[in-house]
Amino acid sequence: MHLASYDYYADRADPGVGLTRTASLIKAAREQAVQQNALVLLFDNGDSLQGTPFGDWAAGAVPDAHPLPQAFNALGYDAIGLGNHDFGFGLNLVNSIARQTACPVICSNLRSTGPGQGWVSQAVLLRSVQVDDNDIQLRIGVLSVLPPQTMQWEAHMLQDQVVATDILPAAQRIATELRQQGCDLIVALAHSGLGAAEVESGMENAILPLAELAGIDAIVAGHTHLTLPGKAHAGLPFVDSTRGLVHGTPVVMPGWAGSNLGLIDLTLEQGNDQNWRIVDRHVALHSIEQAEPAVPECPAMVHLFAAGHAATRARVARPVGRIAHALHSYFSYCAPDRGLSLLAAAQAAALRPYLVQTQWADLPVLSAAAPAKFGGRAGSRYYTDVAAGDISVRHLADLSVFPNELRAMVVTGAQVRDWLEMSAGLFNQLEPDHPRALADPRRAGFNFDVLHGLTYRIDLSNPARFDATGRITKPAHSRIRDLMFDGQPITPDQRFVVATNNYRTNGGGHFPIAGQARLIDLPSLNIPDILCSYVAGALPPDPLEQAPQPFSFVPTQGQGAILTTGAGAQAHLAELDAYRPRILPSDDDGFLRIHLTF
Repeated sequence: MHLASYDYYADRADPGVGLTRTASLIKAAREQAVQQNALVLLFDNGDSLQGTPFGDWAAGAVPDAHPLPQAFNALGYDAIGLGNHDFGFGLNLVNSIARQTACPVICSNLRSTGPGQGWVSQAVLLRSVQVDDNDIQLRIGVLSVLPPQTMQWEAHMLQDQVVATDILPAAQRIATELRQQGCDLIVALAHSGLGAAEVESGMENAILPLAELAGIDAIVAGHTHLTLPGKAHAGLPFVDSTRGLVHGTPVVMPGWAGSNLGLIDLTLEQGNDQNWRIVDRHVALHSIEQAEPAVPECPAMVHLFAAGHAATRARVARPVGRIAHALHSYFSYCAPDRGLSLLAAAQAAALRPYLVQTQWADLPVLSAAAPAKFGGRAGSRYYTDVAAGDISVRHLADLSVFPNELRAMVVTGAQVRDWLEMSAGLFNQLEPDHPRALADPRRAGFNFDVLHGLTYRIDLSNPARFDATGRITKPAHSRIRDLMFDGQPITPDQRFVVATNNYRTNGGGHFPIAGQARLIDLPSLNIPDILCSYVAGALPPDPLEQAPQPFSFVPTQGQGAILTTGAGAQAHLAELDAYRPRILPSDDDGFLRIHLTF
């Protein structure tokens, strides 16, 4: 929920994000449309409730006077779609937001399973609008879809309350119904990325086949934090990445955190049969991050968010304790990450009391942790960087951005190996003739699980064993070498307890472990709260904090790899000495590039 143009983790302004600045772009776009005597519709495409300390504060402190619907109302939104992260605080908050929002809140592929849950509309037929002064009527239908995996990722919030259906059948059904109701134009708010061209069951990123569906005239896409038009989708089949057309359908993807205002301009004409036809289409992005001069903040939005902004800053400024070493995520993919070690130790310390006098009391405890801030699609400034010394809530929130809950699984040695193989899919296969990027940009850093309590090596000369969907590649490969616990090779039937989070156990990241391992019953334990308790000394020090670096790489012949990271990494380059680092020119997006030798 990036309402203010502010980085609460670093406690500083961030001119590259925030609805306070996007609102200025909205105002300018409206004024331009008025000058052209054009109809304007304004939509939000989901994931607007969660993701910053401001969102955490608002969900707990003012759920019935939430600043987000106040902003929607003030800016004159016409419809709001939902994304998977909107359910991270539960259905009660979603329903409360819907009640507070003047425009319809819609979701077409989730439905309630019981009475009295409020819920939201499946679609909306916007009021007939008068075109010019000719009393010509245009009826516009809007539908909204999100990944059906939302039911897995937020199972602890949604189970037995809603059911999900696949994106494509739901969109086709609703589009047909809207046409039958007389719609001249249908817009799909699709919280989904481009993904595969072939239709599959349960597609998470379904924009390519969605754009082929009959009856849908324009699509607002998202979920993956990428942009369209933009170079990220250049070369994809059926995609005109320069013009923002997919199978000829106009599609806009406006990035994340309010960084862009997406625009779809449609020119329509009415034929002799009284039916409207699109005769011209134009898709564009207006960026706040790359604008020169900087896009100003909207004074009305700044005023609207002022109280919540101040309360959030005060909340995250609460002192917690001290740390002896700096915590940063610049080298999470290749060097010891003290922040991950701290998070893993805190999870293990919170778990151990619940194993006492159980059948698992004597099993070794491991802890899985992945970086929360790793650059990538969020930009070159999106890294943890906490100095040693006194720390507050905001510093620790930097290590665990979402309010995930602690989970524990009983796993075998064979399952541990597959877990690590899936994690190692983050990396590209190294080539002997020229250096490649170390990390595959199609894989997200929050799926790079590091299992603390073990030691293992990753062989980057081999292809990944699993693809991004969790399917074993053909032929099957292996990257994990020398997998050890306590200095001894792990056997396939050896058993462990692993501390992790609800996102992973609910199937997030498509790790095969989610459907295989046994869950241990735990009470609701919030991981950010656990982390604060651990640093404050309310939980005992855990031995995993002093465990050796879990992973290293098998030496390889060749040209090495290129690590892409934030500019702040230059203050910590000594940590990469083993790789003989060599600084390369930064890329066009502001990322520091470092050549590593293995």
